[in-house]
Amino acid sequence: GLRSSESPINSSELHTFPIVSFKWHHVKDPYVITLWILVASLAKIVFHLSHKVTRVVPESALLIVLGLFLGGIVWAADHIASFALTPTVFFFYLLPPIVLDAGYFMPNRLFFGNLGSILLYAVVGTVWNAATTGLSLFGVYQTGIMGKLDIGLLDFLLFGSLIAAVDPVAVLAVFEEVHVNEVLFIIVFGESLLNDAVTVVLYNVFESFVKMGAENVTGIECVKGIVSFFVVSLGGTLVGVFFAFLLSLVSRFTKHVRIIEPGFVFIISYLSYLTAEMLSLSAILAITFCGICCQKYVKANISEQSSTTVRYTMKMMASGAETIIFMFLGISAVNPDIWTWNTAFILLTLVFISVYRVIGVVLQTWILNHYRMVQLEIIDQVVMSYGGLRGAVAFALVVLLEEKNVREKNLFVSTTIIVVFFTVIFQGLTIKPLVQWLKVKKSEHREPKLNEKLHGRAFDHILSAIEDISGQIGHNYLRDKWSNFDRKFLSKILMRRSAQKSRDQILNVFHELNLKDAISYVAEGERRGSLAFIRSPSTDNMVNVDFNTPRPSTVESSVSYLLREKAGPVCLDMQALEQRRKSIRDTEDTLAHHTLQQYLYKPRQEHKHLYSRHEIMNNEDEKQDKEIFHRTMRKRLESFKSTKLGINHSKKLNKIHKRDRGQKRRNSAIPNGKIPSENSVQDFTLKEKDLEFSESEENNDYETLHLGKGVDFLANVTKQNFSDTPNG
Repeated sequence: GLRSSESPINSSELHTFPIVSFKWHHVKDPYVITLWILVASLAKIVFHLSHKVTRVVPESALLIVLGLFLGGIVWAADHIASFALTPTVFFFYLLPPIVLDAGYFMPNRLFFGNLGSILLYAVVGTVWNAATTGLSLFGVYQTGIMGKLDIGLLDFLLFGSLIAAVDPVAVLAVFEEVHVNEVLFIIVFGESLLNDAVTVVLYNVFESFVKMGAENVTGIECVKGIVSFFVVSLGGTLVGVFFAFLLSLVSRFTKHVRIIEPGFVFIISYLSYLTAEMLSLSAILAITFCGICCQKYVKANISEQSSTTVRYTMKMMASGAETIIFMFLGISAVNPDIWTWNTAFILLTLVFISVYRVIGVVLQTWILNHYRMVQLEIIDQVVMSYGGLRGAVAFALVVLLEEKNVREKNLFVSTTIIVVFFTVIFQGLTIKPLVQWLKVKKSEHREPKLNEKLHGRAFDHILSAIEDISGQIGHNYLRDKWSNFDRKFLSKILMRRSAQKSRDQILNVFHELNLKDAISYVAEGERRGSLAFIRSPSTDNMVNVDFNTPRPSTVESSVSYLLREKAGPVCLDMQALEQRRKSIRDTEDTLAHHTLQQYLYKPRQEHKHLYSRHEIMNNEDEKQDKEIFHRTMRKRLESFKSTKLGINHSKKLNKIHKRDRGQKRRNSAIPNGKIPSENSVQDFTLKEKDLEFSESEENNDYETLHLGKGVDFLANVTKQNFSDTPNG
């Protein structure tokens, strides 16, 4: 039956055996947690049903409003605020996934390139905001506008240090949807991550000062505070780096337990956070740097599937945590016990944090622009001042305060809630129109072209050489030294042998080009409704790639090859059929042919799927797709010369085909992918004149337009290497 938790079931009480008993208290906690997560996730689905709303209002603002609404319902139901965002839950379970995600997907080059600016804003900027806000509020309080408050200078400074820090959760939530350029984003976002150390130290220092009482604070205590800042920040960073090293080492040896690989990433990163917390260092810095430092080695070591799993799990956890945080910020606000309204205090706090943020940004940028290559313009400064969003970290810290030390805790809590709501909802709503109105440079989401990559690499080398020669130690010089150190020592220790080999740049480019090609072929196949054009013998549809690789003659015995060689009276040539297309029967033939070609690759084998908890079984279809992919790639690698001839060279084509066949027989021992023998190179040079073709033909050819430019680039390079003739 239904019993309250006060009366446990005694054996004497229970006379019959209950078939079903209702044990709410037995599952209450996990049940409630799961329900809240479900509600938050469902809310996300609902928000995204209409694009109009999410385009204008950031998700975080919607979640806060939803939280207020749900909090109202809960309050109406039982008149106590039974749910609130507690600091323990926030700092131990909700914050780590968000920060780890930020660190693991951090664009390293951008981050370290702008590290100086980020640190200036994070350290000096945060101290400036905290001090000025606290002192100004104290000054205004002295004039008596705020009325009677039981509060001293140290309390004001403590409050200033709470509210000064820009919050990573809020910045991510709002800036993700604005897409400002990378430099601007990394500066605001990097500042929000790295100012954590400053916040922690200032908070701890002023909290202990408040506990000690103003009269006991001496100069020595202040010096200790400054020293503790360096210990906390550097210590946190070192803890993070140490755990990143450990994680990379572990991931090197997980070859035979692929299925639990992703677990290590999360467990060891979380350990770094907890260890830093245990040593009272900066936990956010620890887990950020753990993510930043391990990402390269972990990605190289773990398998592709594990890498995808890590990526998605991380994003899912971060996104879920963010959703819950904002919803619970809304819910926590619905609690009359914590509200103490003081108009002057709240309004002045809002004014001061905004004004001092602007002044701080302008002053620091003025200093920085003397040293920065890429200047931060006025527009960037406006966005940076506006991006000073306060969020859940401030709220969690203010809830942590003890009422016996800080008597006006409730005033602080209610002010913090107002500040958080104001920055997230109001600034979140207005930042997008502001960015559009100011025409801030947006980020471009595209892969750099091969040409850009080459030039970028060349410039890196040139710049580091110049710095080396002129004896200046700058970014490029340091980056060069670091990459050498990484290549000689770190990668050798932390990366698998196979991973070290496969990181060869040329092979990577080759692999990328091949993949790009394959994708464009499939796309074209979809456009034409069949992949027949890849295997067809007619030259106008010939494939545009081949690196002139002789291949073992085993493949020649494939059916399509035989059909092509010995064309019988039955018309099996798709091209002819497609061009003819007279009778209904022909059309049916074509359709049947296409269907067979697309779907019936080989008879499906009936096979039982063996279940294994330790590895994922390969799907038959995947094997088949791979095989088809390899086969088409081989076909294409065969037909390079014939491509470059236009449509009118059928005689030459036949000659070349014959010579090719002879050559293939000679070279049939050479496996696929090896360097062709000398005679094929000479052959290439002889045919150079045939390879010139008019531009009109080039334009007719779909492939030259559609395929990535990379292949043409490679073809041209080979031409120049192999032949002395200037044209081509």
